[in-house]
Amino acid sequence: MCFDHDSEPPVAAGDRAVTTRDVTLTADDGNVFMAFQAAGEEPSHAAVVVLPDVRGLFQFYKDLATRFAQAGHDAVAIDYFGRTAGLGERSNDWDYMPHVAATTLDGIRNDTAAAVALLRTNNPDRAVFTIGFCFGGSNSWHQAANGLGLSGAVGFYGRPRRSDGDTVIDRVAEMTCPILALMGGDDPGIPQEAVDEYEKALEAAGVAHEVVVYPGAPHSFFDRKYEDFADESADAWGRVLEFIVSNS
Repeated sequence: MCFDHDSEPPVAAGDRAVTTRDVTLTADDGNVFMAFQAAGEEPSHAAVVVLPDVRGLFQFYKDLATRFAQAGHDAVAIDYFGRTAGLGERSNDWDYMPHVAATTLDGIRNDTAAAVALLRTNNPDRAVFTIGFCFGGSNSWHQAANGLGLSGAVGFYGRPRRSDGDTVIDRVAEMTCPILALMGGDDPGIPQEAVDEYEKALEAAGVAHEVVVYPGAPHSFFDRKYEDFADESADAWGRVLEFIVSNS
């Protein structure tokens, strides 16, 4: 589990007035799935697709999408599990891992593409970024190689190599946008050797990138409950916003 059920993003609300709503999206393969949209009255120049951790769309990521919109970047957070779990709210203790195991790279790509299309409804050239956490972190990086015309892909503590074979490192030559990786230095599931390997692969492939490792920070440090890592969270948030502005 990446966050406690009652965790909140460690990000203060911004000044921009936004409207939020639950939406239902349909992917090109016919999958119908849940999403959450946060947007200002006037569309922002750049927008964000939020890719959650293994539990899919729940309140933490709805709140984070809202924070992005308040900071000036309209956002859509998506759920991964329309194909297997259907629509509707789920309890905090729902058994998500069988549904995670049933996801595919193609399915997540198709769902992300539907969110990108929503964000580009009235502006096909709009700069769109993906940002993901844990399972969503590696999923975000994968989207850089999926032909979505992204302006950048951000991953918090994603796995450069995953045990299920969905390996980001093997796809760096296909990536067409800059990469931002924000990693915990005390994350036993993602050793420094794997982070170094990813950074070297990005460099060798000529992919613009920034890899930041926060010494002593655990997996899921971007969580208001981790008060000891408030400085790291604030730094990471600032880097994300700067990455969006610099690459839009």
